[in-house]
Amino acid sequence: MTDYGHDLRFGAFLTPTADGHDDLVRLAVVADGIGLDLIGIQDHPYQPAFLDTWTLLSHLAARTERVSLFPHVANLPLRPPAVLARSAATLDILSGGRAELGIGAGAFWDAIVSVGGPRRTPGEAVDALAEAITVIRALWTPGAGADFAGRHYFLDGARPGPFPPHPIGIWVGSYKRRMLELTGRLGDGWLPSSAYAPPEALAAMTRTIDTAARAAGRDPAAVQRIYTVTGRFSRLASDGFLNGPPELWARQLTDLALTQGMSGFVLAPSSPDAERELRTFAEDVAPLVRAAVRAARGHASSTGSVDALPASIRPTAPVGQHVRPATPDHIDLWSADPLDEATRPHAPKQQSTGAHSHSTGTRLVRIHDNLRQEMRQIRDAVAQVAAGQQDAATARSMINSLTLRQNYWTLGSFCTAYSRTLTTHHTIEDQYMFPELREKQPSLGPVVERLEQEHEVIAEALARLDAALVVLVQDDSQLGEVQDLTQVLDRILISHLDYEEAELVEPLDRLRINV
Repeated sequence: MTDYGHDLRFGAFLTPTADGHDDLVRLAVVADGIGLDLIGIQDHPYQPAFLDTWTLLSHLAARTERVSLFPHVANLPLRPPAVLARSAATLDILSGGRAELGIGAGAFWDAIVSVGGPRRTPGEAVDALAEAITVIRALWTPGAGADFAGRHYFLDGARPGPFPPHPIGIWVGSYKRRMLELTGRLGDGWLPSSAYAPPEALAAMTRTIDTAARAAGRDPAAVQRIYTVTGRFSRLASDGFLNGPPELWARQLTDLALTQGMSGFVLAPSSPDAERELRTFAEDVAPLVRAAVRAARGHASSTGSVDALPASIRPTAPVGQHVRPATPDHIDLWSADPLDEATRPHAPKQQSTGAHSHSTGTRLVRIHDNLRQEMRQIRDAVAQVAAGQQDAATARSMINSLTLRQNYWTLGSFCTAYSRTLTTHHTIEDQYMFPELREKQPSLGPVVERLEQEHEVIAEALARLDAALVVLVQDDSQLGEVQDLTQVLDRILISHLDYEEAELVEPLDRLRINV
């Protein structure tokens, strides 16, 4: 588990299309206004459909007030390091200290050569980047004329300046071993992207960076790690990374912050409504991640506090403490019989009119059978995680992950989707089916009222399980709580479904009520 304790930052990764420049500037202004911390602009000087990145960054600096700006990442073969140093320092001065420098060794060599740039082998590109970082830092350091003799770049008495008003971070875009090692030796930050470094690949890359940093006498925590991500917001959780509601995004990003040392997350909008996507990211996801990470760090410091967690993801006990949580006054999930089954009312039987062509009751049973099947899958998944039996192939079939901790996310995503399905089903019953049953057969009133009460008990169990799953990602000792709550949910849900079918299948068919 790696957490470098960095303050988390969230941002936007924007594409500098010339045709959409008005929307681009508007999105940047929105990002600044909704509290995002970073705006990264990709840099492809050979791309005729794109605006020039440095000119655009200067314009955005004038249109924004607080957000930091950086090229994501500057194309070194077409941006001489001495010019990059002056450009970044100038942007930092004009923006009031809001510039950072993302930089890469170069790619798409045919395109680079087509506009007059050099063609470099992978080894040459890495060496050139190391030289460039040396040149840039020399020109940001006050003193006499700078001298440097490299194979690709050199300085011959170059006078340093202008000097940035704040220490500009040099953030490196890197994925292969030599580039990762360079990042650890020389970089102030690392800029991976989920498109090229999916979550399951981060651990090995992080180890390479950290090992190189230590070998160079550096603290690995000196390297910020800003992860560029893309995903899909939806009401229901689905398999895969960042594919579901904001709560699922928050859980997955929290895990990356706490276990992979990610310092921040930059969203590349992928939907037609980019503004809405950025707002959801800034207003719904970022606060949850910050609060969860703050709570986990508080626990790690032996405070045991989780007060900072929002109610929607707050655990029901101090992180890592396996105790039975308090429940609402009328709900005791930990009793031998949470539903108090012996007191369930039963409606008087009505005279059947024979076979019913209207098969609402049968449809209800089919819906319930699907809920039973999914509940069995959740129970089995918990058992597999607990026993450490969920192998890589199984994990990938549920969510793109290869680590045990990601199996916890798999389980959390599965449970979140099931929770929403079950909640939707109960809402439909409460709002539509039950009122009609009361109206058409008043003697069913006590049964319907009891079923509604049981919906509350089940909802409480789901909420407790969801909260325990949030904490499980941060602390393995919470697995016992997850196992206990899964058993409780399984027992009360199956009992509830059986009771509902025994009381309502016949009336639903006879009264021709839809579900």
